[in-house]
Amino acid sequence: MSENIKDKKKKRKKVKKKYPEKAVKTKKKKQMASFKLPHVDFSSFSPDRRKVKKIAFIIIFILLLVAATLYVNDKYTVDEIVVEGSTHYTNKEIEDMVLGDGVLSHNSLFLSMKYNDKEIKDVPFVETMNVRILSPHSIRITVYEKAIAGFVEQLSRYIYFDKDGTVVESSDVMTIGVPQIIGMKFDHFVLNEKLPVADEKIFKKILETSQLLAKYDIKIEKIYFDEDYNLTLYFKKVEVKLGSFDN
Repeated sequence: MSENIKDKKKKRKKVKKKYPEKAVKTKKKKQMASFKLPHVDFSSFSPDRRKVKKIAFIIIFILLLVAATLYVNDKYTVDEIVVEGSTHYTNKEIEDMVLGDGVLSHNSLFLSMKYNDKEIKDVPFVETMNVRILSPHSIRITVYEKAIAGFVEQLSRYIYFDKDGTVVESSDVMTIGVPQIIGMKFDHFVLNEKLPVADEKIFKKILETSQLLAKYDIKIEKIYFDEDYNLTLYFKKVEVKLGSFDN
């Protein structure tokens, strides 16, 4: 009898242990059933077709622009420059005046549009300059300088004048190849006006002397006039006294 009672008690205990586990599992199932994921509207994440097309168009446009720039730079970059007729300025100085230093400064297409039927003026000692495109990679710059008969030095300035005695330029740089005139007196000068000398015949004498010397390819450095307009020429270490120009 005692053994039967013990067996019954053990069974009751086992039954009591099983009930709590089932209750916990049932509770978890109810909690899982009651839990719901939040609703997400994925339609809001769909891309706007207009924006996509706009971005794609911008990207394509930038790529085409880069490709066109590379093509133009490769096919129309000037690497040969011919300068003609410049004695006062070096070729490099003329190139810098004409081309400049911009992004398209050496682009033959840009230069052809910039200087199409257009002359470059307002350059000291230069009457005008023409730019001609010879090929996509080469250009020619032709310089037409002002006709300068000589210069006089006054107050550390070099005053250049033409065959008529009109002041062409005033500079602090002496130009090689232009004769210096000594003995010509004046008290003032105005740019683009004649030098106020006592006798304007002196300009005719300078011109005729320069033309005569140029005929025999003789380059003089100085022309000296005394008070009686007697003429003396200087070149290298040679001094030539010609006397009165009328004789």
